[in-house]
Amino acid sequence: MKKRVISGVVLILLLGVCLFASKYTRVLFFLVAAYFCAWELSTNLEKMQVCCELSAAVVYLVGHAAAVLIYPDIAVYSIWFIACVFIAMVFAVLRKEVKGGGTVVTIAVLGYPCLQFAVIMAVSVSKLWLETLILAFFSTWICDCFALLGGMKFGKTKIAPDISPHKTVEGSICGAAASIVGGLLAWLLGKAFGGSFLHYSYTLIPLWACLVISLVSSTAGQIGDLAESLIKRMIGIKDFSNIIPGHGGMLDRADSLLFSVPVTFALVWLFAGTP
Repeated sequence: MKKRVISGVVLILLLGVCLFASKYTRVLFFLVAAYFCAWELSTNLEKMQVCCELSAAVVYLVGHAAAVLIYPDIAVYSIWFIACVFIAMVFAVLRKEVKGGGTVVTIAVLGYPCLQFAVIMAVSVSKLWLETLILAFFSTWICDCFALLGGMKFGKTKIAPDISPHKTVEGSICGAAASIVGGLLAWLLGKAFGGSFLHYSYTLIPLWACLVISLVSSTAGQIGDLAESLIKRMIGIKDFSNIIPGHGGMLDRADSLLFSVPVTFALVWLFAGTP
């Protein structure tokens, strides 16, 4: 537990520094996290005798990171993703291996987790990045904590025992209800700093909207957690790696955020205006 707490604090501090230093450090942080997630997934897929072209994922992530910093445009992002699907197929042809569904799996890895991280990188340079990330992080982390505590205290009904045997309906409800506190905290930050937080623009979203966004965001995060658990059960592993002491792999930590951040951004954009 001590190792878990220490590594968690270090990771949060590193995230905080990268987020508020500049848009370049934000994109770099998510790029590095995306690489480790793609590497973990491709490495574990090898246990199923499937060859995943990690190089195609790296090309996509690096190219997308450059795009969001140099020429942020949704059309460019779409074209680049399509181009990298083509690149993945070319790599597969050059490898001359047809067994194991390697090409299909490589394209799947581009879709998850690479595409989600690509969206998060784009969000991190938008005008609404601060509101989005604060709402998503607060609601997801609070939900995770109280879902665990609620499950331990009240949990009886399993959600999906074959996928995640410890997750319960009661714990999920506790986590979702507690996540509303994240929306309240995000709203209070906006009120306290009057449209500016650490010299960054902070759009004040109505309290009711913050509460709704937090609830939807945390629910999306729980779905992301279950989706990642499903992949682990399919592969037959407990954690994707052990690069984060006490927590497992990077994908084990990012799973909920990969779903909650894009959903939160869409809702913040809806209530706050064009990014």
